[in-house]
Amino acid sequence: MTLSQAKLDDPRSLRAYAHPLRLSLIGLLRGGGPMTATRAAAELGETVPNCSFHLRQLAKYGLVERVPGADARERPWRATADSTSWDDASEDPEMKSATDQLNAVILGQYVRRAEEYLATRAAEPVEWRTAAGFGDAVVHVTAQELTELTAQVEALFARFDERIADASKRPNGARAVQIIQLAVPLTAASPPEPDHD
Repeated sequence: MTLSQAKLDDPRSLRAYAHPLRLSLIGLLRGGGPMTATRAAAELGETVPNCSFHLRQLAKYGLVERVPGADARERPWRATADSTSWDDASEDPEMKSATDQLNAVILGQYVRRAEEYLATRAAEPVEWRTAAGFGDAVVHVTAQELTELTAQVEALFARFDERIADASKRPNGARAVQIIQLAVPLTAASPPEPDHD
């Protein structure tokens, strides 16, 4: 199954997307299906006018759209794609600045989600505490090898793509789990390698 993708290709759309509530709204619509601004506000602990405003902003960039509701009064929104991508390889200074801004907002959301998990981790069943968690590995690779490694990791995730849209494909006991992938080159100031004899 190939997931649909929205591509942001200009600094203005990247900056418009780089807002924590907008990212949360997109995630909510992708995970929960079409919903009204009222329901989104309740799910996210936000105000209805605030959610309505940000949904309209997302619609300007083609990331969400209106869909028919159960009645004439209900006006739900849906995400127009399963994921969003952008070009991190641009040499244009404005694009670099916009992608850095977006990536910083996304990183902040990842950190908050990890902190929320840690705050409730003790209440999780032991099998979930054992399965979930944090870890890292340092690898010495070229840029091309890192690109290949990332593609291999994404191929592993893609095995579960059909479960996103079709809940009947999810086995009993399956839960939504966000696997956060960071590939961050270490700087010269990073800790030295251990000595090998």
